[in-house]
Amino acid sequence: MTYPNHQFSWFVPKPCKPSCYYLPPKFRPVVSRHNRWRRTAEVVKLSKDAKSRLEWIIFYETKDKNASLTARHFGIARKTLYSWLNRFDESNLRTLEERSRAPVKRRVRDYTPLQYVRVVKLRKAHIRYGKLKLLQLYQEEFPTDDTMTSWKIQCIIQQCGIYYNPVKQARINKKRVRSVKRKKITDLTRKPVTGFLVCVDTVIRYVNGQRRYILTAIDRYSKLSFARMYTTHSSKNAADFLHRLHYLLDGKIENIQTDNGSEFKKCFDQALTRLEIPHYHSRVKTPKDNAVNERFNRTLNDEFLAMGNLRADTIIFNRNLTEWLIEYNFRRPHQTLGYLSPVNFHFKYHKVLPMYPSSTFH
Repeated sequence: MTYPNHQFSWFVPKPCKPSCYYLPPKFRPVVSRHNRWRRTAEVVKLSKDAKSRLEWIIFYETKDKNASLTARHFGIARKTLYSWLNRFDESNLRTLEERSRAPVKRRVRDYTPLQYVRVVKLRKAHIRYGKLKLLQLYQEEFPTDDTMTSWKIQCIIQQCGIYYNPVKQARINKKRVRSVKRKKITDLTRKPVTGFLVCVDTVIRYVNGQRRYILTAIDRYSKLSFARMYTTHSSKNAADFLHRLHYLLDGKIENIQTDNGSEFKKCFDQALTRLEIPHYHSRVKTPKDNAVNERFNRTLNDEFLAMGNLRADTIIFNRNLTEWLIEYNFRRPHQTLGYLSPVNFHFKYHKVLPMYPSSTFH
């Protein structure tokens, strides 16, 4: 028995749709080796110094590994370049980070248990004595032990924690530990721009047995200067000086440099935080870090204080000092500025009209 084909058309298998389609791969540009290093540096969040060292190596390889050219271009020594090249690992860019410079062999506390017991006994018996007095008593009581030193006694006192006033001593020890790392002025790359770096310092003078403090400031590039006398050596007065300086320079202060004096702490730092101005410190016992301000202090002494203008009355002194500062900033020729005054030098090289800001006279 035969059937027409159309009656059984549903028996004919239909062609299946493919479950997936073939798509040609997208074109991805090949990233160069050096750009891949830069992207990796961003991903692993390398520090600013480490990224700079990476640029040294990239420049070194792109210039046919010319170490002399690379050193001159970045202003570094070839020895420094070679040391980082030897340390560099392409698979681990963190090798460009600064390593700890702590000595491998450190001083150890080499006192014996017997010395520890003896010093603790003496410390408890004489709780107010210092390490030198305790050393004298120790040598008198134990003359055969000639290895004891004041340093060992200090280490033992710190180890046992026997103090007359533990709470006060803990507060003192806490102050000695710097919670925030200070920025050194050597870490700042200077730019020839007015207001980029303003140096601040303090001059101490005695007038009729009374101590007076003169805060001074000078722009490192244009030599625009400001000074003011105060009766106390406090961070509150330093903050007041900073606000006056900020107003005088029309708020165009990018960085502040000071020494490590106590007047540049607390209120002064709080004022810098509000004004969003970074604070850089000079190195300890290194006056050359703030040589421009030191030279201004000498000029202030020779041309104003030594001319009979030093007096204890801060109101009269600051009034006379303001008149001298106007002369210094507007009319006095400066050899380092090509015998121009600081104001004329500033406006000449910034190509603006020579209109003096009104805040200068306040």
